Amino acid sequence: MSIQDEAGLILKLYELRREEKMREARDWYFRDFNPKSMADFTAAIMGPHSAHLRMAVSYWDMAAAFVHRGAIGLEFFNDVNGEYIGVFSKIEPLISDIRSAFGPGFAGNLEKLIDATPDGRKRVAAVREQMKAIAAQLNSQTAQQSA
Repeated sequence: MSIQDEAGLILKLYELRREEKMREARDWYFRDFNPKSMADFTAAIMGPHSAHLRMAVSYWDMAAAFVHRGAIGLEFFNDVNGEYIGVFSKIEPLISDIRSAFGPGFAGNLEKLIDATPDGRKRVAAVREQMKAIAAQLNSQTAQQSA
């Protein structure tokens, strides 16, 4: 595939990310979805935000499949995308339980992309810690404003 074809796919992926429902899903996923247990994950996937959860994870799993299958090169993909790291960081600690409950292929392409990315697992862990720190800071600010 030519670099121009890869660029076209990347631009199409970007267009899809800008769609209103997708933006809502991504916002919810990063702001409000913070599963600490399988019960938290199950509550989210069976609750009112099920579509948001499924949309955010399946979008990045699809994008990862493009890389896995060679439609977009890994280096080019990583030059312009990093959000998938954050998406996976929220489910990685529960991935075995999620797959037991919802099927062995859940986020499989996404995990392959993480493992193919240089220092992918380290990046996932670092992003997870950054998001925890941000959430704690936001919770502290909210508590101060409520007082």
